[in-house]
Amino acid sequence: MAPKLPEILVVDDEPLISNMLYEALTKKKYGVTVTETGTAALEQLKKHRYDLIITDLYLPDVNGIEILKTAKNRFADCGVIVITAHSSVESAVEAMRMGAYDYLTKGFSLDEIELTVEKFFKYQRLVTENELLRSELGNLYGIENIIGKSPKMQEVFETVEMVAPTNVTVLIQGASGTGKELIAKAIHRCSSRRDGPFIKTNCAAMPEGLIESELFGHEKGAFTGALRSTKGRFEMADGGTLLLDEISEIKPSLQAKLLRVLQEKEFERVGNPETLQVDVRVIATTNRDLTEEIKKGNFREDLFYRLNVVPITLPLLRERKEDIPLLVEHFIEKYARENGRDVTGIADEALEHLLQHDWPGNVRELENTIERAVVVCKEATIRRKHLYFANGQSKMPAKTDAIKFPAGLTLREMEKHLILHTLHQENGNRTRAAEKLGITVRTLRNKLREYREEVGPLDPSER
Repeated sequence: MAPKLPEILVVDDEPLISNMLYEALTKKKYGVTVTETGTAALEQLKKHRYDLIITDLYLPDVNGIEILKTAKNRFADCGVIVITAHSSVESAVEAMRMGAYDYLTKGFSLDEIELTVEKFFKYQRLVTENELLRSELGNLYGIENIIGKSPKMQEVFETVEMVAPTNVTVLIQGASGTGKELIAKAIHRCSSRRDGPFIKTNCAAMPEGLIESELFGHEKGAFTGALRSTKGRFEMADGGTLLLDEISEIKPSLQAKLLRVLQEKEFERVGNPETLQVDVRVIATTNRDLTEEIKKGNFREDLFYRLNVVPITLPLLRERKEDIPLLVEHFIEKYARENGRDVTGIADEALEHLLQHDWPGNVRELENTIERAVVVCKEATIRRKHLYFANGQSKMPAKTDAIKFPAGLTLREMEKHLILHTLHQENGNRTRAAEKLGITVRTLRNKLREYREEVGPLDPSER
C-alpha cells in the first residue's frame, strides 16, 4: 500500500495565488484542496483532517485567524501558514503567537513556499519522533514522561532525545544491569527506522570461529557444516538497527572488517567475493572501558572513534540513589499487576534498607528484588523481611548509620530527609554530601534553597 500523502488545505480568494500554490504543491506530491472563502474552509475542516493549512489572513467573509483557531481546536497537530500583505505583518506575528507555524508576505516565490512547507513537515516529523521517544523512555520503567530525576539520568535522556531522530552510530557504556539494551531499543523505536528490524547480537556469546559468519553471513559450503547460504546480522538488519551488544568482545582480527562495514556500508559473505551493500544504523554497547582496551591492544583505536560518534554513559544505581523510591514504586505496581497481588506500597524501614544497599547488579537487581518481594508478600505493604538480595544479604550490616524515616512521608519528603541527613553526616560539607548522594553540588544547592523557602533558615550544618 502506497504511503498516504500529506494533506494541505489552501484558502485564498485570489485565483492567481491559489492556482499557483495548487500547481506547485501537487508537483511535490502533496494532496491539495483549494477553497476561495473562509466559510468553505470551515466546512472542509468539519469533514476532513488536514496536516497543513495555508490561508490568507484577510478573506471576504471569515478571516484567517478564525480558521487558525478552528483548525487548532479540532486537530492540535495541524500546521497553519498564514499569507499576509506587507502592511499587516503585525497581525501575522500575532497569528504565530496563537499557534501558526509561519507566515509569508504576498509576493513570495515558489521556492519560498516550497521550502516553508518542506520545513514544516520536517518539523512535524521531529515532533512526532520526540513524542514517541518520550513515550518510549517513559515506558522503560513505567513512570510518566521520563523516570530518573537525578541529574545523571536527565543528561542521559537529553542525549537520547537528541540522537534518536538521526542516523549516527551510538556507543552506550555502562555496567551490567544499567539498562543499555532498553536505551538502544528506545533509540530505534523513536527513529525514522522504527518500522525496520531491530536485530540484537551478543558479541560475547558467539563462538570465536563463527562470529564472522554470524555478522556477515556465509555461502553454502564455505566451511564444514555450512549446508546452506545464510544471511548475517547486517543483512537481517538492513533498513533498521543492529545492536552489537558487548562490542569489546569482538577479536581484533575481525575488527577491521567491522570498521569497513561501518565506514563503507558494504561487506562480503564468508565464501563469496560478491560485495553486498546495506543500510544499517549501528548501536554498540560495552561494560568495559574501551580506551583501556585500546591501550592493551585489544581494541582498534580507529574502530573506537567510528563507534563513539555519540557516547552515552549510564550511571550505576548507587550513583543515583534518589531515583530508587520512584523505581520501587513502579516495580511494585508492575509485578503486583502481573502476579495478581494486592501489594500497594513499601514500609519506611524496607525502603531505608534498599537505600543502604550497594546494588552491584544495578536496576536489574533492584527489579528482581522487588519482584520477589511482591511474590512472597502476603499483605499490602512490603516489609524488610520480604527483601532478599542476590548476594544473600537480607539484613542490614551490623555497623550502619541507617536513616530513620518518620512515618507517613511522601516520596518528596523522603528525598528531603535523605539529603539533609547525608549533609549532617558530612558535617555540612556539600561536596562530600553531593558525591555520596550521587548528585551534583549545584543540584544539592538548589534543593537546599527549596527547603529554605519552605521552612525558613536551616540548621548551620545544612546550609
